Amino acid sequence: MQRNVGTLDRSLRIAAGLILIGLSLSGVIGLWGWIGLLPLATGMLRFCPAYPLLGISTCKTKH
Repeated sequence: MQRNVGTLDRSLRIAAGLILIGLSLSGVIGLWGWIGLLPLATGMLRFCPAYPLLGISTCKTKH
């Protein structure tokens, strides 16, 4: 897996994932909050499987 998630994108994904999981654990949004595992995982792994399909990369490339 080649990295395709940049620093800002990674930070936003991790924050969104943690917020959704926290809201789910506190009972505010129910079980749907566990969908936060997806952005959390893609942020931690720095790889989004949808990006190659769409031809997107937010990671800076080294020349």
